Amino acid sequence: MTSQRERPGLILRTLDPDDAPVELLDGYLQAFARGFHEGRVPQASRERWLEHVRADRVTLRGAWQETPAVGSGALPVATFSSWDASLNTGRRTLPAHLISDVTVSPTHRRQGLLRTLMGVDLADAVAAGLPVAALTASEGSIYGRFGFGAATFIRHVEVDVTSRFALRDDVPVDDGTVVLAEPAEAWKSVAGVFADFHARTRGSVDRPQFYEPWLAGTWSFDEHAADTRLRTAIHLDASGRPDGYVVYKPDDKRDAAGLRWIRVADFAALTPVGYLRLWRFLADIDLVDRIGWPSAPVRDPLPWALVEPRVVRTTGVADMLWVRLLDVVTALEARPWGADGETVIGVEDPLGHAAGSWRIAVRDGRAEVSSTDADAEVRLSADTLGSLYLGGVMAATLADAGRVSGSAEAVARWATMCDAGPAPYCITGF
Repeated sequence: MTSQRERPGLILRTLDPDDAPVELLDGYLQAFARGFHEGRVPQASRERWLEHVRADRVTLRGAWQETPAVGSGALPVATFSSWDASLNTGRRTLPAHLISDVTVSPTHRRQGLLRTLMGVDLADAVAAGLPVAALTASEGSIYGRFGFGAATFIRHVEVDVTSRFALRDDVPVDDGTVVLAEPAEAWKSVAGVFADFHARTRGSVDRPQFYEPWLAGTWSFDEHAADTRLRTAIHLDASGRPDGYVVYKPDDKRDAAGLRWIRVADFAALTPVGYLRLWRFLADIDLVDRIGWPSAPVRDPLPWALVEPRVVRTTGVADMLWVRLLDVVTALEARPWGADGETVIGVEDPLGHAAGSWRIAVRDGRAEVSSTDADAEVRLSADTLGSLYLGGVMAATLADAGRVSGSAEAVARWATMCDAGPAPYCITGF
């Protein structure tokens, strides 16, 4: 455990999970649970949390009161976790710095604590050579000022799986099979399919350790016990190799309208045929009227494969992954690009990591990027560049919103160069 006094009345610490005092580790966990309006975390779930912290080499930063007026002071007034993983850029996977568990107590708001913790954490990531950082946000107005932009999106869908659900005759015939397996026994297949999904899906982030107890059903962090209602179905291709899965859980009672629901916890498939076959499986489950899934892709073949596409109802669209560039050259050279061309972009970044003018020359889908003193033809902020990075939003859309500026010709050229590659999709929350 390291500590340093940087603010009057507060001590900023980085906790080492292997030798930090138990009361400080427990206080850290309870503080971020409180920040997200969760109940007090019991001992069994604390042990599962520590497994994740140790396995993923999580850095635990926080701010504690030096002399609390009430209580032991074990609970920090701010928390900030981070670890390193990888992000699929659409051309390859790139090392990424992931940030989570960010809280500031209402008693210590507007004192710059988040800015301090973010500044220290990102500076360490830059020093370690991490080219991008990413997070998922509980509020959309917090992280833009730190250079993060919403970069991938998901749909919340409700699917009517009564007799109205029917696939069109022209849907390709599936020559594979679907098998049911106990979640713990299915975990190896689930993890293998996800590894392939991550390797081929732009915007995907590889998963922290806590996904195993959750999707294997051995631990529910909501119920603080094994999850006895979780179920897993695996799609096997014609050779018997797993190439898709869905992990789901039926509600224990009907809703107010008398409908019976299944809630999808996780769903990934490597082929469109396998994806649609797993939907057919879900629709074939007895005693179910609706399927709810909060992480469906924005570009989804399911409605287009149905006789009645209106059985799929989108109840919301949400941002998922927020991205910010730390090393502009490495990050931009690692993504796919569209038409050949050259431009200079000027990036405004209050934290400085992406600030400056950058010459981008695209040839055959690859870019050469370099710092330059030339005048920028296109100007944008670091958070806007983060939103553009994975192709989840078009440059013209952000230009229309006033977030990309320059001459009409320069912006159009930048958009043609920038808007390329497959649609991003992230199903890893953290």
